[in-house]
Amino acid sequence: MFYQRAVLAICAFAFITLTFAACRVPAGNSTPPPTPDETNQTRDIWYSVYFTDPENPTSKTYRGGPDARLAEAIRQSRVSVDVAVHDLNLWSIRDALLEAKRRGLTVRMVTESDNLDEDEIQQLKEAGIPVLGDRREGLMHNKFVVLDRREVWSGSMNLTVSESYRNNNNLLRIRSTLLAEDYTVEFEEMFENDLFGPGSPANTPHPNIQVDGTQVEVYFSPDDGAASRLAELLSEAQESIYFLAFSFTSDDLANAILERAKAGLTVAGVMEQDQVESNIGSDYVLFRQSGLDVRLDANPDQMHHKVMVIDSKIVVTGSYNFTSSAENRNDENLLVIHNGDVATLYLEEFQRLYEEAEK
Repeated sequence: MFYQRAVLAICAFAFITLTFAACRVPAGNSTPPPTPDETNQTRDIWYSVYFTDPENPTSKTYRGGPDARLAEAIRQSRVSVDVAVHDLNLWSIRDALLEAKRRGLTVRMVTESDNLDEDEIQQLKEAGIPVLGDRREGLMHNKFVVLDRREVWSGSMNLTVSESYRNNNNLLRIRSTLLAEDYTVEFEEMFENDLFGPGSPANTPHPNIQVDGTQVEVYFSPDDGAASRLAELLSEAQESIYFLAFSFTSDDLANAILERAKAGLTVAGVMEQDQVESNIGSDYVLFRQSGLDVRLDANPDQMHHKVMVIDSKIVVTGSYNFTSSAENRNDENLLVIHNGDVATLYLEEFQRLYEEAEK
């Protein structure tokens, strides 16, 4: 029923680090033409995908996880580091940012005001790194880093010990100047213009790009209408829908999934157990009562992914939970990647968590 597991290379400390060259996947008929292809700029390896591995005994060392890869990339940066993250308490990232500041790089940070008192964030401020809190009721829920305005790190992983070593998360690196421009514009709306949540304008310069022949769609909430695009993608699915959801309360997205299941598509999901049990708006019961193969995760901490894989060739990932708050209140980012190789990596992660989950 699901993809068979491939033989994967295991990186230092046995954390999964997967990197592949991209293949060309044609764009869907319902999307606008993408902006110019960046093939000549990014011909080598344009993306890397990292998954946390909480069950691995080495995770208890709090060393060598996906954060180590990001820290090394920060150390390799030469001009600037922009960080928009809900929370940060990782020593590895703190140290890399402090080192970048000492080397003369421009280092800036936006975070959720509720987390400004973290020791590591205070240490960044004391070193002269400007850190801005959102000061809004909605969450500054982004998880992204832009390096040298040339590459973007995103995914579901906050830059915290729990997120990197106890929870299930993904971290995605994409080398693209066009994508970096999109994320820089979003960052500066917050950092420079103090625009958060519903006050943020819809002005993403390159909402639909190609990177080495792969179509990448870019959405920021609440300004870009991510939910309507997700519903459209789900309604156009022809073969399968798999999802990993920390929180799923969007009835519109749930109904789009149920309609495709009724049409005979293979649909399966894994949802975070604590969220299902504590959130009366969770769509888990609706899914189960409708006969969908949806399971509760087995991680005693949290399954924190926000991922959809459609027809084994489209990946949805980012900070965006499938909720009304993500769509209407919080600052969020979301990528839609039309690439079969990337989809295979996320399907591997799905299958692993699905096999561990409670039926």
